[in-house]
Amino acid sequence: MAFISEITGKPVTDLQGRPVGKVSDLVARPHRDFSHPTIEAVEVVRKGKKFFIPYSDVAALLSVAVPLKCSMDQLSEFTALEDDFSLVDDVLDKQIIDTDGARVVRVNDVELLRVNGQVVVSNVDVGIYGILRRMGLMRLAASLQNRLGGRLPVSGIPWDYVELLRRDPFMRLRVPVDALADLHPADIADILTDLSQAEGGELLESMDVSQVADALEEVETDLQVSLVEGMSDEKVADVLEEMSPDEAADLLAELPPDRSEDLLELMEKEGAADVRLLLRFAEDSAGGLMTTEYAYVNNHLNAAEALAQLRQTAAEAEQFFYVYVLEPDDRLVGVFSLSDLVMANPATPVVDFMHARVVSVLPDASQDELAHLVSKYNLLALPVVDEEERLLGIVTADDALDKIIPTAWKKRLPRFFR
Repeated sequence: MAFISEITGKPVTDLQGRPVGKVSDLVARPHRDFSHPTIEAVEVVRKGKKFFIPYSDVAALLSVAVPLKCSMDQLSEFTALEDDFSLVDDVLDKQIIDTDGARVVRVNDVELLRVNGQVVVSNVDVGIYGILRRMGLMRLAASLQNRLGGRLPVSGIPWDYVELLRRDPFMRLRVPVDALADLHPADIADILTDLSQAEGGELLESMDVSQVADALEEVETDLQVSLVEGMSDEKVADVLEEMSPDEAADLLAELPPDRSEDLLELMEKEGAADVRLLLRFAEDSAGGLMTTEYAYVNNHLNAAEALAQLRQTAAEAEQFFYVYVLEPDDRLVGVFSLSDLVMANPATPVVDFMHARVVSVLPDASQDELAHLVSKYNLLALPVVDEEERLLGIVTADDALDKIIPTAWKKRLPRFFR
C-alpha cells in the first residue's frame, strides 16, 4: 500500500542506475470489467520538462526509488487514451460527495495497491491523515497518537464508489448517481448548499425529476432560483409539477415574470391552475402559504365509501392526518382523523363521526395568526376557506410556524407532512 503523495518527488533511475528525473504524477486508466483504475504511466519531470514512461517499463513503483527496466534510449512510447486521467492534476484537492456522511468532502490523497502484478487506485483519502502526509508531518501525527492514547480518525472512500466527471472543467469527483437515490432529500439539500451553482446544477441534472423536486423543496428559495437558472424550461416545468403547489408557487414568485409565465404555460393545466391561485395571495398570508393538495371526502358517504374514495384521490395529499368533509359545492362542513375513520363502523355516515366545528382561516390571515391557532389548538394543519366557507387549501403546521421557529431547528423536526 502507498499513496500518491508518497510517490511524487521520488527519483527515477534507468537500468544502469543513472538519474532520469523525479515522479511528478501518475496516469490511471479505468476499465469496464474492473472497478479500480490501473496505473498505466509515470509522469516524470527532468530539467523542467515533463514526459511519460509506460508502467510496463517500470521495475518497481511502490519503492524508495523508481527503477526502470531499461535505459533511457530504450523507453517505449506511451499513448494516452481518452479516459485516462492524472491522479495529481485531476483528482487531488477535488470534491467528492460522501453519501455515507451526506456531505461534500475534499480528496486529500489517493491510495494505491499492488494487485496481481499491477498497481491500482484503491481509495481516496478525505481525512486528516491525507493532509498530514502531504505536508510531511506523519511523524508528528504518530507523536500525537501516542500522547492522546489513540489513533487519529481515518477517512477513506473506496474508488468504486466514485466516478470521475470527465467533461467537468473542474474535474470534480462524485459517487455514482444510483447511490444518491438512497439519500433523504434533506441530505441532498445539505450537499447542494456545499456546491457551487454550476456543480449543484450538474448534480441535479443527473437525478430524475421527482428527486430534483424533493431536493429543491428542502433548500431555501434563493438557492432554488440559482439551481434552476441553467435548467431548460421543459425540465423546470416537470419539476414544478412534482413539487407541492405552495413550494412551486414560492419558486415561481422569485423567478423573472416572463420566465414564470412561460413555465406555467408548460405545466399541465390542473397543476398550473393550483399554482396560479396561490400566486394571487401575499407570500406570508394563509393563501400564500397554503397547499391545494389535501385529503377530502363527500359528505354523503359512509365510512367504507369514504375509505374507498381516499384510496383513489388522496395519493397526492400534502398530509393525510386530517380528512376534510365537503358538500358538493366544496363548502367545508367537517373534519375527521384517520383514527376516527378506522374506528368507525363501515356503514356509519361520515357526518356522524366527523367534527363539525372546524377551526379555519380566510386567505388573508397573517402568519402570526396561523401560528397562534396551530399552537392554541395543537393542530397539524389549518384549512383555508373563502367567504362562502369553500375549502381552498390547507396550511401545514411547519409552514405556519416557519416564522417563529428558526430554520436550523425546523430542519430537525420530524417530517409529519411529507
